[in-house]
Amino acid sequence: QVQLVESGGGSVQSGGSLKLSCAATGNTDKTYSMGWSRQVPGKEREGVAAISPGGGISYYADFVKGRFTLSRDGAKATLFLQMNGLQPEDSAVYYCAASDFLLRSTSWYSADRYNYWGQGTQVTVSS
Repeated sequence: QVQLVESGGGSVQSGGSLKLSCAATGNTDKTYSMGWSRQVPGKEREGVAAISPGGGISYYADFVKGRFTLSRDGAKATLFLQMNGLQPEDSAVYYCAASDFLLRSTSWYSADRYNYWGQGTQVTVSS
């Protein structure tokens, strides 16, 4: 079992930046695939980015490529999402997630591949 706590959300203007953090506690002796998803009211949760347990492989949704960067600090069991060039359409609740599975390019974006979820952090981008 692992617990995830997100932080770093907030309000910015279009073109601004935010850095989200996700701290994992509990059974952090095991490394997990981890990722970020986001959700707006009335829409399904969508995968934003994911990273392999060792941090060597990352996946990004097309709509964030070149703007968002995912990284992890294994020693501190922390996941980061640097978000640059934010646009109003990026406004959502962002959720950190961890998976017992080794995620692949065909599965990382599926919410049902993740076992553990944080409570979410709100990101609001104004035009």
